[in-house]
Amino acid sequence: MKQKLICVAISVVLLSLGWLGISGFTTLVGLIPLLYISASYGSSARDWWRMAGWAALTFALWNIATVWWVWIATPIGPIAATAFSTFWNLVAFMTFHYVSKRAPKVIAYILMVAVWIATEYLYTYAEVLSFPWLTLGNAFSGDVWAVQWYEYTGVMGGSLWVLLSNIAIYEALQSKRKGSVVCAMAVVAVPIVLSLALYMTYKPSGESVKVSVVQPNVDCYEEKFVDSAQKQMDNLLSLISEAPTDSEIVALPETAIPVQLDADNPNASPVIVMLHRHLDEIKSQSILVTGASTYKIYREGEKPSVTARRSVEFYYDNFNSAIALRTRDESVIHHKMRLVIGVEAMPFPGLIKKFFNLGGIAGQLGRNDKATVFTSGDLTAGAAICYEGLYGEWFARFVREGAQVMTVLSNDGWWGNTPGHKRLFDFCRLRAIESRRAIGRSANTGISGFITPRGDVVQSLGWDKRGVLTSELEKRHDTTMYVRYGDWVGRLSLLVAVLGLLYYSAYRVRRKNHLVE
Repeated sequence: MKQKLICVAISVVLLSLGWLGISGFTTLVGLIPLLYISASYGSSARDWWRMAGWAALTFALWNIATVWWVWIATPIGPIAATAFSTFWNLVAFMTFHYVSKRAPKVIAYILMVAVWIATEYLYTYAEVLSFPWLTLGNAFSGDVWAVQWYEYTGVMGGSLWVLLSNIAIYEALQSKRKGSVVCAMAVVAVPIVLSLALYMTYKPSGESVKVSVVQPNVDCYEEKFVDSAQKQMDNLLSLISEAPTDSEIVALPETAIPVQLDADNPNASPVIVMLHRHLDEIKSQSILVTGASTYKIYREGEKPSVTARRSVEFYYDNFNSAIALRTRDESVIHHKMRLVIGVEAMPFPGLIKKFFNLGGIAGQLGRNDKATVFTSGDLTAGAAICYEGLYGEWFARFVREGAQVMTVLSNDGWWGNTPGHKRLFDFCRLRAIESRRAIGRSANTGISGFITPRGDVVQSLGWDKRGVLTSELEKRHDTTMYVRYGDWVGRLSLLVAVLGLLYYSAYRVRRKNHLVE
């Protein structure tokens, strides 16, 4: 019992360090203590449940250690995230444990890798209760020099590296044969060498765009929804004036505009008129990209969306949006594609609306399936909103639509000065590598700054600071393998998991009939 508790504690620490800002390299051995516990048990049902208990304890503590900060904004958040994430981790590890007692170890290892990544894929793409914070490949958000090959595989390629390394190192420790040791060293070292080669030989495009990012530093709880709209606009206008007038893009944070805008006619709002007038007064040539809450009213004859709410006279949707002013089309709106469950969206909104009347709560915010980019002259840029920076596939959609440079608009103040806002910024470094696009990130408070297509941080403005940063960001036109094919590692793993389970079933039938030894 004591030894197993020590193994659990070691696994939790090794798995957590990448999300605590220390290093993701410890995940390469983070599952080894659990593999030792698994080896100590037999094939009985009682032993299976004992192993499941130890694995569940490990994965639950890993979640608690890394997502506890969500509690500050929504107490149910870390509980739900821990429950669902632990469930998916258990599916993968206990599949391995079960098969390893009844079939050759190679089958068990293949299933462990394939099922683990397949569950990450399913958890990421689920419309309901998706929070892929602990995708294993995310552990290297602070070690971007070692994962430049994410431009081919995305973060799920990092998960593959972590799982293979754990297996190879465990087998080397068990057998102590020279071949096993060399194999383990190769599994760990080859991706790092490849990454360093990609990092050192990276060739900039030679084109750039001047971008300014604004950090208003408005307290989410004490000021943002309490202070008058005019006071908040004065703060924004003052900061916009600090940006160079020749900046091609000036980015403001998520929901920076203190009033709700009509998504069909945002230019009619006095606040937008004020912003246009201010830009004219300071002779700024910038495109202004800002977060805003918007609404859409469904006119008579228009079919409401599944998330639409109903007032006395009409249906309407509320959106978390990014709006670009002074573009080729005067203004362009992007509605957030990935919504935060429980805060911005309810699970199964169509089903809930069908059977329950929750007064417009069901569905909460509307959502969009398409990434909208904005264009001015020869510049095309995208504006991802906060949570979208966690999803590589959705971020890549902006690049597929032609984005040559990216902005990210965020409001990280809900969680205080915790690892939450720091990792959200670091995850943008992984998005930069996957898409090979430079990023200008504007946060209400938290970390605003600039990230190169190699994932390097050029400038940043930290927690509880107000100000404006300006930098020349690289503009690129090419697309990476990841942008073209998305999470192909996850899709392939899903296929291998299904085929592997079928092969194992056939193996057990043949074994039962004495057709194999």
